[in-house]
Amino acid sequence: MIIVIDGPAGSGKSSTAKAIANRLGIKFLDSGALYRAITYLWLKSGKPDKAEFFENLSNIQLEADFKDQTFYVQAGGEDLTDKIRTKYVADQVSEIASYKIARSFVNSFMRDLVKKDTYIADGRDLGTAVFSDADLKFYMDASLKERAKRRFLEMKNSDSSVTLKDVMKNLRSRDEKDQNRDNDPLKRADDAIIIDTTGKSFEEQVSEMISIINEKLNLN
Repeated sequence: MIIVIDGPAGSGKSSTAKAIANRLGIKFLDSGALYRAITYLWLKSGKPDKAEFFENLSNIQLEADFKDQTFYVQAGGEDLTDKIRTKYVADQVSEIASYKIARSFVNSFMRDLVKKDTYIADGRDLGTAVFSDADLKFYMDASLKERAKRRFLEMKNSDSSVTLKDVMKNLRSRDEKDQNRDNDPLKRADDAIIIDTTGKSFEEQVSEMISIINEKLNLN
């Protein structure tokens, strides 16, 4: 069984999905972390030719696991969990994620990962392109200002040089790229339930979604 949460960057998808996973005793899948991992590896390699890099994606030994309320990502035995949360990676991830080969690689990885057990996953095109047959779909959103504040608080722990102005500029740019990319653009699935988190506390949005999940699905 798979529950998906789509929405723009900073709308609260990941933190909400993690909380729901913990409270309902299900697994969490962070699709954005997987794209960040690929982006990090491309940057670490010295920004090689993208076509050549993508052709060799199948050789990447990518692993992911959710434990202790953290989504861990490894590649070739290297722990990337903290390394992928920097502004340097964030500034490049939308470009890398726009490539069809990159999306196919990540989508295939996620589909294989959720073949067993019950998962909740967050991303931008899960309900439309990856898990169109998901058991339940949400679309989370919030104002740009509120999303920027959330992302700034998240990023400053791993990158002290980041500023709120930088984050807002980055999110505005990512929104434009994600909504207008040729391959699997960000959009709400027709059957997704809209959750606007602007002005809501974290507990309010989590409780609202758990109530809907309990009403729509039988996870016992």
